[in-house]
Amino acid sequence: MKTAPTEEDIALEEEDSLAEQINTLISDTLQDFPDEDTKDEAAKYAAEIAKAVITDKTREGHLRIVKSYIGFQMRKNPKWDAKKVDSTTPSDITSFIIHKCGEKEKGCEGKKYSTAVSARAALTYWYRTLRPNESVTEWRIESGKCYGLPTRSRHVSEFMTGLEKTKAKAGEVSTSARALSLTDMHNLYDRCFRPNATAAEMRWGIVRYTAYLFAWLLLLRFEEVVRLLFESINMIPGTREYFEVQLSTRKSAQTGVGHAWKLYANDTDPKICPVRALICLAVVYGETTPLTGSLFLKVNKMTTSVTSRSLTNDLQDLGYKSWTMYGTHSFRRGGCQHRIKNKNWTVDMVAAWGGWSQVEAITMFRNAPKRQRM
Repeated sequence: MKTAPTEEDIALEEEDSLAEQINTLISDTLQDFPDEDTKDEAAKYAAEIAKAVITDKTREGHLRIVKSYIGFQMRKNPKWDAKKVDSTTPSDITSFIIHKCGEKEKGCEGKKYSTAVSARAALTYWYRTLRPNESVTEWRIESGKCYGLPTRSRHVSEFMTGLEKTKAKAGEVSTSARALSLTDMHNLYDRCFRPNATAAEMRWGIVRYTAYLFAWLLLLRFEEVVRLLFESINMIPGTREYFEVQLSTRKSAQTGVGHAWKLYANDTDPKICPVRALICLAVVYGETTPLTGSLFLKVNKMTTSVTSRSLTNDLQDLGYKSWTMYGTHSFRRGGCQHRIKNKNWTVDMVAAWGGWSQVEAITMFRNAPKRQRM
């Protein structure tokens, strides 16, 4: 029997949706974690132990936050063990975040919710590095032994949910990935198909917009989009009204059971017509291209990171001042909201279409701006 998704389930799904934004968030909030390597003995110890564990030079932001966390705990308790994980670790995590983001009137630093998200992400990386063989999606305690990551505990999830609500009531803007609306998709189409583009720019524009559109219409994670194959597309002989898309394995259902969609031509709004987009893609590839293998690897190296950077560039060129609030998850969030807001679908219908759980469907619609909700 299915149970209704809890606030904590939704919060965890939203944290996953922020994954691609974490580096930006951490970079933007580093001023909230001043480097204190020489401040006192606790800071020196924190720096030594953190640097010994985190050796990846691309994780300097994570390292600074972890050093701040260890130093904070050491000042409270000089005997605190930074590498120990037990039933009290989730409380250690929330006490640090409270110290950073709690109200100034209560002796805390009063930082924004984005600082809390950055701290949780950095500490997830810390404990994942300490416990590489543990599950990264859960936290449980059995017979006194801890399994998984403490940042995934119910205690931390409930705390983050409460903190987000508190910050929202105070007027702080959510850090959740912003949805790409129908208007945004029209703008991206105009950007990718701009008439003054060179031949090479037009080819790349067609490829990336088709990928954008598939993510938006099919409610896909972008790592799923870039895994689409020519064999994933089934054009029905004798009809141009629709084509079928088959995805064999999904992050949310990795049992080998596939999920299929029918995408119909859209003569009312050609800019979001999947049939037209696929025809344009076929023209780019030409008649001599073997129709096998990766669908989006024929013109440019199509990866999630490449697409994320391309989306950022497109939004910046379009003049979006809030471009940092968009990521590749914005397509599936926007596609969900479009179907509920503009097409009068129910959450259950969206979940069935996307092959999602109810948690995912509710999450994608949960943070729609109130003015956009039905």
